[in-house]
Amino acid sequence: MSEQSRSPYRRPRRGKPNQGGGQGKAGPPQPRDPARRVAYDVLVAVEQRDAYANLLLPALLNERGMSGRDAALATELTYGTLRRQGTYDAILEACVDRTLASVDREVLPVLRLGAHQLLSTKIPPHAAVSATVDLGRRVVGHHRGRFVNAVLRKVSARDLDEWTTVIAPDRERDPSGHLSVVHSHPRWVVKALAKALGEHSSTGLVETERLLVAHNERPRVTLVAKPGRSTVADLVAAGAEEARFSPFAAYLPEGDPAGIREIRQGRAAVQDEASQLVALALTRVDAHGGDRLWLDMCAGPGGKAGLLASLAGQREGHLLASEAQPARAGLVTSAVRRAPRDAGRVIAADGTRPAWKPGVFDRVLVDVPCTGLGALRRRPESRWRRTPQSVVDLAPLQHDLLTSAADAARPGGVVAYVTCSPHLDETDAIVQRVLGERDDLTLLRAADYLDEVPDLAAGPDGKYVQFWPHVHGTDAMFLALFRRNRA
Repeated sequence: MSEQSRSPYRRPRRGKPNQGGGQGKAGPPQPRDPARRVAYDVLVAVEQRDAYANLLLPALLNERGMSGRDAALATELTYGTLRRQGTYDAILEACVDRTLASVDREVLPVLRLGAHQLLSTKIPPHAAVSATVDLGRRVVGHHRGRFVNAVLRKVSARDLDEWTTVIAPDRERDPSGHLSVVHSHPRWVVKALAKALGEHSSTGLVETERLLVAHNERPRVTLVAKPGRSTVADLVAAGAEEARFSPFAAYLPEGDPAGIREIRQGRAAVQDEASQLVALALTRVDAHGGDRLWLDMCAGPGGKAGLLASLAGQREGHLLASEAQPARAGLVTSAVRRAPRDAGRVIAADGTRPAWKPGVFDRVLVDVPCTGLGALRRRPESRWRRTPQSVVDLAPLQHDLLTSAADAARPGGVVAYVTCSPHLDETDAIVQRVLGERDDLTLLRAADYLDEVPDLAAGPDGKYVQFWPHVHGTDAMFLALFRRNRA
């Protein structure tokens, strides 16, 4: 990330030894506090450029040569601040003498970082304030650094529990508002999740609160061993632990996945367990005939395509993986490379304008673009970036993609509709609309194909599968399975 001209690092004086101890030209300037500076840079990029923290943070850590304790601190500060941003903003609002919206955009991430250290870490308060004020002076100037100091000293006057008692709405009178502030989710997201869970405000939203708590916990790293190329035993030998549900999954309790040989060689990958299982469910349905041609319609960035290509190859089948964005299609190509029998092929194509003949595929997966409300543990910024209008805007595309997927399947073939969102307008509403428009689809009971996982059935007559972070320890992945009827 490029540095702003008004936020320079302190450079070595001319003629003095550089950081390497040699004389002459100094190397790239380095911040005094690299962990906090990386966290700040990521937060600014997320806020101002819609960057994704899970992509930018690793890149910055690598670019700046950070590892060990500094990298761990930068990661905690970045993700912790993003997850608790709503709570911190409510507290900061009470500590500034004007509206938070009027605070300079460059200053607000500094205040949030300081609030996170003061309220949710074991960093001593004086150290948290001192280090954050020093960061503020370097990135926003001395004058605004004094403002940061004044605000954070007010924040430090109470602990997190005391602050939430002061700022959160009464739980009895406004349960959604209370949970929104205490667990740092927009109110509309709290309501949407409660509806998806079948809870009403009058019940106290107990299960909804469990879900919100899970969203604010650090997710474990889950790996997938690509069938025919590696095994779970290989991953366990590298330090992972066998997973609960997926026969291809292992949990990595610590360390960098890139340090595992199978990951570096592309024989395994990082992939959420629910993502693995929804793809696996599609392959378990009897296709009533041939089983040679499979289609992944929205394949980027390639996690499910990589697994499906391996499974298809083991059955002497072929997977066509389609992705509308060429750059993401490149990622899919990497994911399916060297699948058994070279089973994966990738094209850059829009699923709503098919580049293939209709009615020819035995199995079709359509993992549609969605709000991502099912992955808030991994992408906490999505909760602040999405709005109710996002759901409305995505619905036509989701409908058109499911319709196109149904058209692509041959009679007797199987279609899987997948979203990484439990929002009912992205799941049940889309499925019911398409079913109401066509008489050539039968909705299957998806949970029947994932017997190893408890408490999955959802929707009308339990026909859907819905994973939940607080129940299954996975992303909140949704699955509906259809069979295209024979004429």
